[in-house]
Amino acid sequence: MTVFIKIGGSLITDKTQPKTYHRAIAEQLASELAEIIQDPSCPPLLIGHGSGSFGHVSAHRYQTAKGVTTPEQWRGFAEVAADAAQLSTLLMETLRQAGLPILRMPPSSAATGEGGKIVQYHLSPIEQALAHHLIPLVHGDVAFDREIGGTVISTEKVFFYLARQLRPSTIILLGEVNGVYDETFTVFPEITPANMDVVRPALGGSRGTDVTGGMLTKVEDMLALAQAVEGLSIFIANGQQRGVLRRLILEHESVGTHLYSP
Repeated sequence: MTVFIKIGGSLITDKTQPKTYHRAIAEQLASELAEIIQDPSCPPLLIGHGSGSFGHVSAHRYQTAKGVTTPEQWRGFAEVAADAAQLSTLLMETLRQAGLPILRMPPSSAATGEGGKIVQYHLSPIEQALAHHLIPLVHGDVAFDREIGGTVISTEKVFFYLARQLRPSTIILLGEVNGVYDETFTVFPEITPANMDVVRPALGGSRGTDVTGGMLTKVEDMLALAQAVEGLSIFIANGQQRGVLRRLILEHESVGTHLYSP
């Protein structure tokens, strides 16, 4: 079954400095993935990434997530899309140089929103890519919206929609932290619907500009997804630690924080 991997914007950019690409960490992840796909047991992969200090900065300037109606806001809509595409192209080239069969698929050309949520997504190209052993690359992006003109769709929203259709076995969210921390900076080993009321007060916003809600929103969205897709395991882990992807994908270890619904 397919594994979705999200490379967080905080991991491959400096979210406090506009348009700063962390090439070294991207190259490390690309190298790890290039080794992993050589293993015969490697499942099909779909990769997504956040927009970090690229798309989030322009989206904040134009308040794109709240809707797009004026000519200035529509120009901002296009600017956010261009900034997100710039980072995606940088990452695509890094992954390709490592030998990965990456096919970039911007959600803005496939998704339709309604009230800020994705209600339609053209899935056939992704399904065909996976069938031919290619790795689709999606990312946080803009989308036309039937109610508010246009909006921002996070990688988590894209994953939420795609996962309900493609039914992956695992989703891996890579960031710059070891998992989801409590108030004492201890990692929650697992989050389920049963302990979410304990977890919620410990979660705050993200460092730098993030128009998609930070860690609390990510955890809530992913836990809802785990409840919607039977048997789905979701891991929030540190992408800076070499070997994490291998342990999760090939060795089936629990690393970081495991979100699931029993």
